[in-house]
Amino acid sequence: MLIVTSDDTAFTARLAQVLRAARQARGLTTAALAQASGVSRGSVVKLERGDSQPSAALLGRLCGPLGLTLSELFARVEARTATGRLVRAASAPTWTDPVSGHRRRSLSPSPAGPAQLTEIVLPAGAAVTYPAQAYADLHQQVWVLEGTLDLLEGTDAHRLGPGDCLELGAPADCTFTNPGDTATRYLVVVARRP
Repeated sequence: MLIVTSDDTAFTARLAQVLRAARQARGLTTAALAQASGVSRGSVVKLERGDSQPSAALLGRLCGPLGLTLSELFARVEARTATGRLVRAASAPTWTDPVSGHRRRSLSPSPAGPAQLTEIVLPAGAAVTYPAQAYADLHQQVWVLEGTLDLLEGTDAHRLGPGDCLELGAPADCTFTNPGDTATRYLVVVARRP
């Protein structure tokens, strides 16, 4: 299994390249991306130089203005291409957030497919927040496999247990929290809205 941790310099360097290329492809300056995402220009510059270890929440804020989902961003960083219809568990790329400690594993064989599947393991007591712009133009469902997940979707609070599945509504800030004393494992399914 490819495991990417927050101190993986190759991952950080590749992330820097991908972010810069995505920004330039959209015709954005670092200042324009900073303004659109709510991330400081200094942070954008540090990320594009590979001098910073971003959290998933920060990357989520950048993805909206870049026209990417987190899954698409990670697929580009991992340099995955559609090479088949099967991803073995041992080869599924995994990344650990340096702030929340949550682990995300890309399960979809093709980053260009109609949907992206991502397994998330959220440690006990951990929380991660994504801004509404991370969900623009997306249809998303969250299915809890193990543990308990508190999901605050805008002002709507949901407590999910094993087997529960929530379809997210209109884009809103979302906070995923594990209120338990053991890890929570859940699947996120993302598809672009027509």
